[in-house]
Amino acid sequence: MATFGSAGAAITWPPALFAGAAVEDWNPNKPFVRLGKPLRVQPVFMYALPTKREATSWRSWGGVQTEPAVAEEVARIGRELQQMAAKADFGVRILPVVKVTSIEEATKLAGQDYDVTLVYACTGRVELLRACLGLKKATVVFVRHRSGPVYYWYEALSTRILKTDAKDSASGSGADLHQAHVDDVVVDDYGELLWRCRALFGVKNLLSTRILALGGAWGKYAPDAPQKAAERFDLKIIDVSYDVFGPQLRRAREDRDLVAAAELWTKRYLALPKTRLATDRKFVVNAFVLYRVMKDLMVEHEAQAFTIKSCMGTIIPMSETTACLPLELLNDEGLIAFCESDFVIIPAGLLLRYIAGKPVFLHNSTFPHQRRVTCAHCTCPRRLDGRKYEPAKIMTHYESDYGAAPKVEMPRGQPVTFIDPEYSTTRWLGFTGTVKANPFYDICRSQQDVEIQGDWKRLVSEVRDSHWMMAYGDYLREIGYAARKLGLEWVSLSEKDAQGPRKR
Repeated sequence: MATFGSAGAAITWPPALFAGAAVEDWNPNKPFVRLGKPLRVQPVFMYALPTKREATSWRSWGGVQTEPAVAEEVARIGRELQQMAAKADFGVRILPVVKVTSIEEATKLAGQDYDVTLVYACTGRVELLRACLGLKKATVVFVRHRSGPVYYWYEALSTRILKTDAKDSASGSGADLHQAHVDDVVVDDYGELLWRCRALFGVKNLLSTRILALGGAWGKYAPDAPQKAAERFDLKIIDVSYDVFGPQLRRAREDRDLVAAAELWTKRYLALPKTRLATDRKFVVNAFVLYRVMKDLMVEHEAQAFTIKSCMGTIIPMSETTACLPLELLNDEGLIAFCESDFVIIPAGLLLRYIAGKPVFLHNSTFPHQRRVTCAHCTCPRRLDGRKYEPAKIMTHYESDYGAAPKVEMPRGQPVTFIDPEYSTTRWLGFTGTVKANPFYDICRSQQDVEIQGDWKRLVSEVRDSHWMMAYGDYLREIGYAARKLGLEWVSLSEKDAQGPRKR
């Protein structure tokens, strides 16, 4: 019987998620939506039973040498995976364990509907192992040292079989993403298996994401970014023009029921703890109307994500507010929403959102100095941990001094993860940091001074006047693992021992 993680009900975009809901459906107390199709994991127990022979070697290393031992081990694997899945904070579906003793049995699994082959490499010849490792693009190998009966392949796994990052290694790094990597091996530790599954959940759901681009798509300093994103990550970019959007927004602003609901929502929003109003209240009401039209468009086009171009110009006279607050509202519900329609950074934001399971903050970068950077934008989620709303002052958008934009206060000491893509190339850089202050400079409203954890001087040579993505917690190892699966070059400035403490 299949087992599910605690987030087994995680969703992709069903059209009925908001369709047919009454206009009174905005509710800040709704549980945060965990987007994404569950990761389907197929455990494979690979083994070969020996036949005793006199006066010669007849068995290899390994504690599973009989059929009763096989049955016991398969049952143990099932129990352990159920326990792991129960700890998952993302959608994961564990399929029944399949026993494999021959290449023919292995190849029958190749066409089955699952995402990850989880190979329990107990015993068996190298040809059988290669067959198991080649079933799917995503493969994880589990071997035992101390967690149960020791496996032969705990000794015998090597770079003859596994890919490494060294181009002159025996296996070579090459471009074969199907080949299992040394980083795909887990020894004993289900925590190590769980974070790899979280990374693969992110990869699965990034690929083929449908994102609605209001006003079109572009890339900051990289005109080819939308095309590259579509090709590289199979993104479905749905271009909706302002000529189409304008009449929809006008009808919404003339809808008395919707405007009345927006007034009610404004009252509820401003009543949230630690929420201060420092702009015209009408801008907030108009922002809720705009939010509703944006969300309806997402439902209409079955899009998991939304982005908007000309958010500092075209949308302002049409909506008589700014897009800053509506984007926050969409993110705080659990949807994905970005300003500026910048497809240099959007793929990184989608991956980080799926891996972290929390809203992400698209912001401008600044010049690193004395281990510090300032991160700022006029739209920022408030439900950054996926649960509570951070304190916020609702102000005007900085550049226009108009509309409604949240100045979100992040807790001092909060660990965060950053991704910084190198334009539209395949090279991504990442690092972690710690929030030190929420200043009030004459820049975009939500702003944080962050202390860089890692080689901050190297970051100086990577300044691009670009957008970065930020999320609460430390997800560098998941992003690095996912980057390899996506064929990206990953550069981490904050390498840490994978066994060390990690703050979520």
